Amino acid sequence: MNTDTFSVLRMPREILFGEGQVKALGQLAAKHGKRALICTDARFAGTPAFEAIRKNLTDAGLAAHVFDAVEPDVPTANVYACADDARAFKPDIVIGLGGGSCMDMAKCAAIILTHGGKLEDYYGEFKVPSPVLPVIAVPTTAGTGSEATPVAVISDSNRVLKVGISSPHIVPVASICDPELTWTCPPMLTAIAGADALTHAIEAFTALRREPDAKLPQEHVFVGKNTFSDVFALKAITVIGRSLEAACKDGGTPAARSDLMLGALAAGCAFATAGTSLAHAVQYPVGALTHTPHGLGVAAMLPYALIYNRKAADKEIAEVGAALGLAAPSQGELATAAIARIDALFDVIGIPSTLKELGLAEDKIAWTAEQAIGIGRLIKNNPRAIDAPSMTALLDAAWRGDRAAAAL
Repeated sequence: MNTDTFSVLRMPREILFGEGQVKALGQLAAKHGKRALICTDARFAGTPAFEAIRKNLTDAGLAAHVFDAVEPDVPTANVYACADDARAFKPDIVIGLGGGSCMDMAKCAAIILTHGGKLEDYYGEFKVPSPVLPVIAVPTTAGTGSEATPVAVISDSNRVLKVGISSPHIVPVASICDPELTWTCPPMLTAIAGADALTHAIEAFTALRREPDAKLPQEHVFVGKNTFSDVFALKAITVIGRSLEAACKDGGTPAARSDLMLGALAAGCAFATAGTSLAHAVQYPVGALTHTPHGLGVAAMLPYALIYNRKAADKEIAEVGAALGLAAPSQGELATAAIARIDALFDVIGIPSTLKELGLAEDKIAWTAEQAIGIGRLIKNNPRAIDAPSMTALLDAAWRGDRAAAAL
């Protein structure tokens, strides 16, 4: 079977991108329902932009119920509170308006309001039994890609690590990505979200390419590197690579903000089917221990993951370099230049260069390695196999900042 042309695409039915497109929300939402539950956070709910969006919905004839208490990392109790608050309203559409947590809340609330039960009934892949209430995603940051993915990540107080719900049924029915909504995003949040998006794109592009068969996309939400995901990943790497620093330095630059949001969307489309890998697997336990933002952790780990993966993915890493606008006489030199460019970019926007800087205690390296290896849906995507001793050695190198030792 030809592995080079195998492709899988799971995306929203409709994506609107561009400045001013949020004004289409009311007309778009009216195609899918008349009673809209809006999931957002207290900060955004207090802005003039939110009031304009709510008016846009009501002007289009929709009744709107606002849940404006979405918490970071979406604790399970927060989801139940949202569902309980909205149940009497009987929404027939759910709008996630805000950052990744708000969009993930919308997905989870749609599951509970449709199917009932507990969130743990849906942890893992393909556990959502059938379609849920239509979800429309409207991101106000450029990073998570949740507006395009079949994944919702939540925090369960009974578990140390975050957990994921992965199902094609929770892909938003529509997404509106309006860069104007990101113009007031603070520089450090812009940096963290943008670094997360770049990591999504690079890990999707360098993911393991699996031997395709008809069962693969039916049994796995993340199928690994494929032709469609590559198109989106390379586009994301190109536009984020040229815009991330400028967007962090000057949030009022429309071109940089637009590029960054386009890149985050394209990265979401890429990893929605390809998946992510090693850097994301490490961040699950690191984030649980250090309580650092997700994007900060995956970006800090990315250069070490790429160095480790060069033995299996040097060609792909060199292609990442080309997408970043670099050139070199050989594939190996281009791959080296790509990692150096990523390092330099992350340094200038304030991403930590070691796990020690993230706050990981040295005596937690072995535990972190054990937990990361256990996240099978991500580790199986890594282009180079890794076992527990190798993971421990890699994390030790990342803790100390020893790039050379990461090659293993």
